[in-house]
Amino acid sequence: MDYAAFLRTVERGEPPAIALLHGGDGQLLDDALDAVTRALFPDRSLAAWGREVFDGREHGVDEIVRSAMTLPLGAGRRLVAVRRAQALSAKGAESLTEYAASPNPATCLVLLADESLRASRERRADHWLLGALPAAAIVALPVRASRELAGWLRQRAALEGLTVTDEAARLLVELTGEDTATLLGEARKAALAGGPDNRNVGVRDVGAIVGEHRLDAIFDLTRAVERRDAAGALRTLDRLLATEDAPLLLAVLVRDVRTAWTAVAWRRRGRPVDEIARVLHRPPAVIEALTSSAARSEAHFARQIRRCWEAERRLKSSGEPRAEMAALVADLCAER
Repeated sequence: MDYAAFLRTVERGEPPAIALLHGGDGQLLDDALDAVTRALFPDRSLAAWGREVFDGREHGVDEIVRSAMTLPLGAGRRLVAVRRAQALSAKGAESLTEYAASPNPATCLVLLADESLRASRERRADHWLLGALPAAAIVALPVRASRELAGWLRQRAALEGLTVTDEAARLLVELTGEDTATLLGEARKAALAGGPDNRNVGVRDVGAIVGEHRLDAIFDLTRAVERRDAAGALRTLDRLLATEDAPLLLAVLVRDVRTAWTAVAWRRRGRPVDEIARVLHRPPAVIEALTSSAARSEAHFARQIRRCWEAERRLKSSGEPRAEMAALVADLCAER
């Protein structure tokens, strides 16, 4: 089942007896749990009696299964939710498989894993949970491309009555990164920056929460890398690392490489500069500069993306942030 189908089923008032949702989008997991809670407890005050939330790092499968087998106090169904389900021990696989084969119809058991459980670069094999549950109970969260996040943010904020301009949404993605829960939280803070009753978020509101100096410094870094000004980029990076996290700056650099790669690919397929500039939200002069250099081949950008992945792995493996980021920026500025 895909995520959209899961939500449609829940919104019809038919939450499944058991479901496992997995993926790195924390906001989608929160939205799913909230949707199930609303479906089972239209009167939210009743959720205190019929909903139990576990943390997979602190509780075992047997305890969770016992809770799921418990009958509700009155009419309706219970909700048993497990956050960080990926931390559950494989020792409970048999117990969970047996429960999934004949789940308690009076309980909705929702397992939430805030990372993908499929085999990947970071995970050698599928997580045991994927083999313990029937395929129909497994919901993989959708993965959005970076360029889709601004549109998602505007749509999701609109559900809360907030109007976020396209430019403000793109700026939030640029500065905050790709974590959707963080993005939505920053949009809410930007709205409050305009006053307690403000429901519109523009670039000025975003600047109010992140600071104009910070905006200028981050843009100075990306512009220096675009110009291949290694000395200027490294000086700006050194200043930024005094206050900014390395993963945020890495995310900004990755998005710029992807944007440049897309611009080059589209230009070589014959798309005009003005059209590319409009779609990528960059000035035509910037697109012209990005696509005019013969050295900037698609292979060049592929090497840069691989270099960014290498830096990300090293940062996650306790690499020294200042050294790793300095080496990355130097490489991105270098002619190849």
